[in-house]
Amino acid sequence: MAAYLIAEHLIADAARFEEYRSKVAPMIERYGGRYLTRGGSHRVLDGDWHPTRAVIVEFPNMAALTAWYESPEYQPLIELRRGAGKDVILALDGV
Repeated sequence: MAAYLIAEHLIADAARFEEYRSKVAPMIERYGGRYLTRGGSHRVLDGDWHPTRAVIVEFPNMAALTAWYESPEYQPLIELRRGAGKDVILALDGV
């Protein structure tokens, strides 16, 4: 069953976030992930939600998503991402 990573970013340092984005994309692909949406693709229809960027990534399953997120190669990028602003990262099982 597919699993989905939903990421909300409030970017404070665009250059630092761009460094993160350029490094994380090929890593996600190596773990079988594919972007369903990327930054600039969202529009709030109702409610009070204002991320700079919202992203959805599909992984083959939760094991692949978790393996990517917990991988030693991704750990330094977590700190890079956090240094670029504030985030909320969710992992969801598909139906």
